[in-house]
Amino acid sequence: MSSPQRPTAVVTGASSGIGEATARGLAAAGFHVVLGARRVGRLERIAAEVGGTAVALDVTDTASVAAFCERVAECRVLVNNAGGALGLEPVAEADEEHWRWMWETNVIGTLRLTKALLPKLVVSGDGHVVTVTSIAAYELYDGGAGYTSAKHAQSALHRTLRGEQLGKPVRFTEVLPGMVETDFSLVRFDGDETKATSIYKGLKPLVAEDVADVIVFAVTRPAHVNLDQIVMKPRAQASATRAHREP
Repeated sequence: MSSPQRPTAVVTGASSGIGEATARGLAAAGFHVVLGARRVGRLERIAAEVGGTAVALDVTDTASVAAFCERVAECRVLVNNAGGALGLEPVAEADEEHWRWMWETNVIGTLRLTKALLPKLVVSGDGHVVTVTSIAAYELYDGGAGYTSAKHAQSALHRTLRGEQLGKPVRFTEVLPGMVETDFSLVRFDGDETKATSIYKGLKPLVAEDVADVIVFAVTRPAHVNLDQIVMKPRAQASATRAHREP
């Protein structure tokens, strides 16, 4: 699928949060957006509102990724946003299934989509891969080894591509957000709203639109400008473990 007037941007994890906000932002910037996620009903509603296309996508499923990419006729922008965290167990109590899901979603999922769409990004003449990692891609914190290790690996994959594709018409931008209030924490804590909301208590976190604004800015720079890494946090957060909270 493509539009003769609008270049195509693919956004994964587009049914909510940063993915939804990015899809809306890219559509407003003139892209035809192909939205991918597992929650097709939500995707279809968003796609209808932005004039995009909704396609079911589970990045942990090879067949789903292949079927999704077959529906994408051409691609100028790929936003690897699908990902997430499960649990906060220390290494000594690690849940292997949590680790497996985090690595499959954040790392292998990014590999699958990027590998499949890279030829189309090159053919576009001005391709751009944006990978949304996290400040967990360069910081560690107790209880977070499953997620931080996955995000470190996802970042390494993205940064390696930056070098491997030198000389080809594709840019690579990594966006590393700190605290963003979406359903991320709700998923991490298995739907426990009390735990999820406590993460942001006493401070004003980023919202999905803040991250989307940065992504849209990056992909709309002139073709010779590559914003390699963009670290963003709320003003009240200094690191993964240090923030100022009002009483």
